Amino acid sequence: MEQVTTPQEIFAFHIPNNHINLTIAKEMRIKEGFELRELCGEYIVIAHGEKNIDFSKIISLNESAALMWQTLCDKDFSADDMAEVLLSNYEVDRETALKDALHTMQEWKEIGLAE
Repeated sequence: MEQVTTPQEIFAFHIPNNHINLTIAKEMRIKEGFELRELCGEYIVIAHGEKNIDFSKIISLNESAALMWQTLCDKDFSADDMAEVLLSNYEVDRETALKDALHTMQEWKEIGLAE
């Protein structure tokens, strides 16, 4: 695993079994202006404010991603924090929970939900 140190504490992970190489912030936070709502059994992220609105996309979260959002939305969090939410609520091993947490962090960062 190669680790890069910067002022923002960014580092890379390589998980050999799944060949995933992720570069993400050590800790991140859901950006202000986004709210999770449940509509007809679906979890949808709603954007507030002109800078967050992009009507070309609808952001939908599955149940486990919505649970991580609801648990961690008001604070800084790490992949370990996200994995702990999964471990506490689902029958999953630590390696799988961490892999899923890292993947979710990367997705949220890429689509602009977290910083």
